[in-house]
Amino acid sequence: MSVELPEASILAGQLNEELPGKRIAACDLRDYERMQKIGFINKDLKDYDRLVDGVIESAVSRGNTILVKLDNGMNMVITPEYGGAVLYHASSESLPNKYHLKVDFDDETALTVRLTSMGVISAVEDSGLLDSYVYRRDFSEKASPMEEKFTFERFTELVSDRRRQLKQVLVGKDAVLVGLSNSAFQDVIYRAGLHPKRRASELSDVERRALFDAINQLIGERLRLGGKDKFQDIYGRQGRYAPVMGPNMKERDCPACGTPIEKINHGGGQVYLCPKCQK
Repeated sequence: MSVELPEASILAGQLNEELPGKRIAACDLRDYERMQKIGFINKDLKDYDRLVDGVIESAVSRGNTILVKLDNGMNMVITPEYGGAVLYHASSESLPNKYHLKVDFDDETALTVRLTSMGVISAVEDSGLLDSYVYRRDFSEKASPMEEKFTFERFTELVSDRRRQLKQVLVGKDAVLVGLSNSAFQDVIYRAGLHPKRRASELSDVERRALFDAINQLIGERLRLGGKDKFQDIYGRQGRYAPVMGPNMKERDCPACGTPIEKINHGGGQVYLCPKCQK
């Protein structure tokens, strides 16, 4: 289960309601060795000690990345991209047995973060933020579908001359947008009625509009329903958005036309699609 732009926004919004004004009393790391070896946790664990005594100022997100800013020049960069849990605990009674980072506050509340696959939990000073790959990737000049300047005109400028297939344009390091991964991609192109191997530069105005609208509809629905159905917010509440396309459609028929759903290997992963509806 990937945490994409809508879910990161939900987490950041809730953290920004609960954490500002709280002083960090202690940080504890557990079961971190593998994550540290592959660069998901700071190589120098003393970096987390620099969070202690800092007061939370804000929590914001862009793309898939959450930035928790402290008043002492330090930040927590949290990106639970391919699964994980970011949980707020009003008391010690609700603390989980497993976590990678636990942040204790001086009012006896706590925050725990655990990654289940890929992601980042790092302590970074202000001057080092641009050295963080996920921060540099998401807090960038790339367009975000959640910002007011993401208009159809802007979207057209971004995609109309791209001769690459749609997945490369919407997902990954060369994407024109931040915050979408394969899960969102499958939903979006199904809603837009587009085959994943179509090239962005070949889309008609009508097809580009359908793609633009599908992106906005997907994000709006996932925000309204509290994220995907395998996502949990900082209070442990499950999201209620069921993907319209993806592995959940394995061996099922298209809900629109009844055609059996197909699975293809595409763009370094698997994509489910309706061969009749998506052209």
